[in-house]
This record gives sequence, structure tokens and C-alpha cells, in this order.
Amino acid sequence: MLVPKLRLGTSRGVSKLEKIYLDHASCTPIHPSVIEAMVDSIKNCYGNPSNLHHFGQTTNKIVKTARNEVSSLIGAKANEIIFTSSGSEANNFAIKGLAMANQKKGKHVITSEIEHFSVLNPLKRLEKMGFKVTHILVDKYGMIDPDEVAKAITSETILVSIMHANNEIGTIEPIEEIGKIVKEHAILFHVDAVASTGCIPVDVNKMMVDALSLASNQFYGPPGVGALYLRERTRIVPFIEGGIQEGGRRAGTENIPGIVGMGRAAELAKKEMETRERAIKPLSDRLLSGLMNSIDHIYLNGHPEKRLPNNINVSIEYVEGESILLFLDMKGIAVSSGSACTSRSLKSSHVLSAIGVDDAVAQGSILFSLGVDNSEENIEYVIETLPPIVKRLREMSPLYEESQAQN
Repeated sequence: MLVPKLRLGTSRGVSKLEKIYLDHASCTPIHPSVIEAMVDSIKNCYGNPSNLHHFGQTTNKIVKTARNEVSSLIGAKANEIIFTSSGSEANNFAIKGLAMANQKKGKHVITSEIEHFSVLNPLKRLEKMGFKVTHILVDKYGMIDPDEVAKAITSETILVSIMHANNEIGTIEPIEEIGKIVKEHAILFHVDAVASTGCIPVDVNKMMVDALSLASNQFYGPPGVGALYLRERTRIVPFIEGGIQEGGRRAGTENIPGIVGMGRAAELAKKEMETRERAIKPLSDRLLSGLMNSIDHIYLNGHPEKRLPNNINVSIEYVEGESILLFLDMKGIAVSSGSACTSRSLKSSHVLSAIGVDDAVAQGSILFSLGVDNSEENIEYVIETLPPIVKRLREMSPLYEESQAQN
């Protein structure tokens, strides 16, 4: 087992409630081997990697090792990896930096309507600066039609930014097909692969991308560190200006423990990816079938097959997702009501709205995201626990009573 299960006990130790973590899309637990590597770097590698003395060069060496491990995970070269503070920073860096560096060629950017806010909000900023942004519509599964991307391209288009897999509904987009179209027009292509890297295979060359964002805390690495892949000789405006760190493209003293942890996590993800998927996919399938068979008026969001193996996003009518989340938490089960970046917002998910989910139904959405620390017992407990919670909440819902009376 990767991570010891968390347990919450009473002061007298009379009973213990196992805490079940099903929110890996927000942040994965840190792998024990990653923790060991980070602690070792804190103890022994405290020199600034930019300095030429022994202490600096010792630290510089472990940063290079981590860079090699991260690049290997996505089929890139080591010098094409720029370490950042997160996947959101990597997205901001790519969107703003590539657009500003190429604005003399044109000011048109293409994206989809289901992107993460760390892509959508920077694009709003660009629009205020005179750029034009086209948002490609998706189908009911959240899939993007590559032909629609082709139709949206104009002589002014300088950048296309499409996510690899959606972080909320798990749908995996046809990135390789889109990449071919974009390259035929000699346009820059950025992919937000934060939700997919380390979970499913990602290859920057097969995808034909110029830039790709990833985050350590999505594959059992530490939070607070991410990376931007930037293809060689691709021009970009630095996100943070100052020193010469990261090839002069992102200034500031490096987060050494975080980078070391990300490197080790990337190394493990590459080795264990198939094994992890084989362990997680049957649990996801069992969870989905169990919920569908025990709860009525429940719907799967996202593509039924072309989806992340650990993602189960469902909408349950006549209840609120936040209420379900809180009741499950009292039973020791941690889930999410959507993206962690918007979980405190009372607004309906823009992703669910884009795929045509009614606002009232979208309010009853729950995201279960599994990890290698989950077990069959965890899943059976969830299947046993959720239906009574839904029943209790519906008993308090006048809408449900009305629907039952009509039926």
C-alpha cells in the first residue's frame, strides 16, 4: 500500500473511524519515498544551485536529476522543463508568455469552454489587452471536435490551448488529432495536462505540443511545485523577471525540496503507471456500478469510456452536492463537489453547464477521485453509506416530494 490509511480515534480509543480519501484530483498524498528524498535534500542540500562552490554545485546536481526525471515522464528533453510553483502558474506562464511573445504575428487565441480557470482567467486578461479569444464548444460528454478547432483558425491565430483531460469530469480530449491540425497551420499549441500527467501516458512529441503544464501534487508529489514544458527555441516572455534561474525564463531561488520531490514522484509515476491503473480502474468501475444501482435519478458526467481511470463525477437530482459532501465527511469519506479551485463557490460548475447539465441538477454533483491508497473495502463502504444520505436529504426536499407525487 502506498500511503498508510488515516484514522480518527476517540480520546478513550473506544472506536476508530477510518478516514477514506477520495479527493485525489484536488491533491494526492505524498509518496513515502518522495518524503524521504525531500527530507534528505533539506538536510544535505542547502546551497544555492546558482553558486559555483561545492555546496551550490551539490544542490545543482540534484536539481538536474529531478529535471531529467520530470522530462522523462513526458518524453521531453531536460532543458525543456521549467519548474514553477504550481500547475496554475504553468498555465498562466504559457498563456500570457506565449501570447505576448508572438503578438506581432496576430492576436487570436483558441481554447475550449471547459478549461481550468488558470487558463480561462489569463485569457480574459489578454482580451482586455486587445486579444480575441474563441471558445470551442463541447458535446454532452465534454469532448472537443478537432474539426471545430480547424474551423476556428484564422490568419491572426497565434496560440491554441486545449486541456488533455478535464479535471472535473475526467473526459480525455483527442489531443493528438488537434495537435496535427494546429501544426499544419504552424501555430503554437499549449496543453494543460495537470489532471493527466502521471495518471495516463503523456508524450509531448506525439501530441505535437509546444508547451505543456503539469503539477507534482497530481501524481503523489508535494504541492506547491509544478512545471512548464517548453519546446526548444520556442519564444516566451518570462513570467517572473530577475535572475538567471530556469534559463532566464523564471527568476527566483529554486524550491529545492519541492523540485526534488517532484522529480522522485515523476520517476515513480513512470515506473508504476500501469500498475496503478490496474489497481484503480476496477475500484472506479465498482463504485460507479454500485452507485448507479442503488440511487435513482443519478447521472454520470463526462465520457463513459474516454475518461481518466480514477475519475467518477455524478450528478444526483433533488439534493445539493455540498450537503452530500458534508454528510460523507461526517462518515469519514472525503470527496469533492467539483474543482478544488472553485469548491467554495456557490455557482454551478462551468464545465457541467458546458456539457448541458441543468443548473439544478449540477448543484447535486459529486466528484470521487480515487488513488492507490484506496481499497475494495473503502468502495463498498461508500456504496453502503451514500444512498441513506441521499434518501435523508431528499426527504427534506419539496422538489423531490413533488416529483414523487407526479410519478
